[in-house]
Amino acid sequence: MTPVFYSFRRCPYAMRARLALVSAQVPVCLREVVLKDKPQAFLNASPSGTVPCLVTDQGVIDESLDIMIWALKQNDPERLLDMPDTGWQLIETCDGPFKAALDRTKYATRYPESDQGVARAQAAEFLYALEAQLSESLFGKATLADLAILPFVRQFAFIDKPWFDAQDWPRLQHWLAQFLASDAFSAIMPKYPQWQPGHDAVGFP
Repeated sequence: MTPVFYSFRRCPYAMRARLALVSAQVPVCLREVVLKDKPQAFLNASPSGTVPCLVTDQGVIDESLDIMIWALKQNDPERLLDMPDTGWQLIETCDGPFKAALDRTKYATRYPESDQGVARAQAAEFLYALEAQLSESLFGKATLADLAILPFVRQFAFIDKPWFDAQDWPRLQHWLAQFLASDAFSAIMPKYPQWQPGHDAVGFP
């Protein structure tokens, strides 16, 4: 069967899964989920109740990074999995401390115990590390780490884009701008209708 892929357009976790699917050119049936109105079929499939979620004939993959790896193990024409161990460490930092600081910056009212300015400074520490690592990409060519991290840098940047653009991160800013102008980004960001039971899913990519 064609795998069923539950997604939400603006979610950075779903975005990076879609980026890997586009790179691998692995076809899936995309079902766009509205997070305030999650269909029962999605909740039945996803142990966590979060997007993205991929349902294959071998089972359910409920983590975005695992979906990326699954897709690229099917087909990896850009050799994105050819990445030094440092890449895995960067992804781990992105998904852990950076994402926590990002959330406390973007959704400050949800974290009244946190100081928004401190959270932004904590997030910036990771971005300075990326700035030091970057040339055109993190490791001289695009890898899984680039695809896995860029959607979260994008999310952080657009919390306060003038502030982000004023920082001394020329390589990071160029990296993000190139991503936003890329064919891959265009391919993953069309607006999809909310999936309803009994309706056909959207073929993707």
